[in-house]
Amino acid sequence: MLKVGLTGGIGAGKSEVSRLLVEHGAVLIDADRIAREVVAPGTPGLAAVVDAFGEDVLTADGTLDRPKLGGIVFTDADKLAVLNSIVHPLVGARSRALEEAAPADSVVVHDVPLLTENGLAKLYDLVIVVDVGPHTQLDRLVRLRGMTEQDARARMAAQATREERRKIADIVIDNDVPLEALRQRVRDVWAQLVARTRTISE
Repeated sequence: MLKVGLTGGIGAGKSEVSRLLVEHGAVLIDADRIAREVVAPGTPGLAAVVDAFGEDVLTADGTLDRPKLGGIVFTDADKLAVLNSIVHPLVGARSRALEEAAPADSVVVHDVPLLTENGLAKLYDLVIVVDVGPHTQLDRLVRLRGMTEQDARARMAAQATREERRKIADIVIDNDVPLEALRQRVRDVWAQLVARTRTISE
């Protein structure tokens, strides 16, 4: 089994890269999706979040109001640390369980947005960073996700710098390119991953 950490700044296009890797045969473990699952209604995770931040972070139907909670924590490092201390252990436990369930010869890709920030590179056999320039990030967040420029800049500032991410990368995938060029780059990277997996298995 080859354990790959996949990360990139918000708006870098990490989801597209992970989707392409899955098309080639990767087993994807999506930390963001798991993070939503562990705070679903009725979970101990959601109860802990409400305990820490109050009932105001719930919508009328009792689900977590993620934009509201995001607005609270992304401008306050202490509150973000509190949220992370609740969610990260739950995500880690679920991720490990999914990894253990994967076939022994798999390329398991862990899509982890805050891999750099949380010093998680050592958990993986190698780290792939999806990289774009800050202008591209800002454009995508405003144009495609409907964020205000101020919100987008705040989210970007709350993350590791581009240089910090690149420093931990074993492989960098440039996503400031047309989709076909990205597809080709992912094909090339997949060939490397498969070759590495075979080496481990021998």
